This record gives sequence, structure tokens and C-alpha cells, in this order.
Amino acid sequence: MYCRKVLLLCICHIRQMQKAMDALDMEEFSRLVFEMVCLIPRGRATSYGAIAHAIGYPARSRMVGWVLAGCGGKGIPAHRVVNSQGVLSGREAFETPAMMQELLVSEGVVVENNRIRNWREIRWDPVVELGFD
Repeated sequence: MYCRKVLLLCICHIRQMQKAMDALDMEEFSRLVFEMVCLIPRGRATSYGAIAHAIGYPARSRMVGWVLAGCGGKGIPAHRVVNSQGVLSGREAFETPAMMQELLVSEGVVVENNRIRNWREIRWDPVVELGFD
């Protein structure tokens, strides 16, 4: 797990240094999103924007959502990614709209009215937690 984090850290720093990109490589972008999402600990959650920022594409949070919406059945814990306010905005991408909440609750996350109740405590910031800053 530690080697995977170090490798991802290196890849993300390289991405952040690339100021200009002619075309976004969607396959690479998706891979980075999936790798980062797999690092979110059980019982924690993060935002689309935090993922985008950590992988070196800070203006691509919506694209993170699109990638995660299409990852069903790949073993990616997409239920741990919500909007910046802790709202389960991606719930419609799951088998049932309630599934995202059910998965979070099964990990000990309290959800009320489609929003993580103690968002500030639950929020996992990959830049801080993985030492990207």
C-alpha cells in the first residue's frame, strides 16, 4: 500500500508540473481517478474537487464525477466521493439511488437528507493526508 501511495504521489506531482495540455488523455485521467479513490479509507469520504486537485487537474472536478459515474462493477469505492458540501450528489449513478447512502452507512458514516452529517470530521483530503503539499 505504501509503495502504491508513493507511486501515485510521483505521478500526481508530474501531472501538476505539466502546465499546458493540448488534449486530456481520458484513459490516464480515469486511471488516476480510480487509483486515488481506492486510497480513501473506509468510513471517510472526499469531494470530486479534492480528487481532481490531488491528481493534478484542479479544474476537472465534474470530469471526476463523470468518470466515477461509469465505474460500476469495477470495485471502485465511488460511494466515498461526494460534492464539496458533503452531499451525495452522485447517488443516481448507483444501482439504486439509496445504494450510495447504504454503502456509506455500512462503513459508519452518518447520512441525513442525502448529506454526510459530520462532513468536516469525515472529509479526507488526499493532498493533506498523502503529503502532496
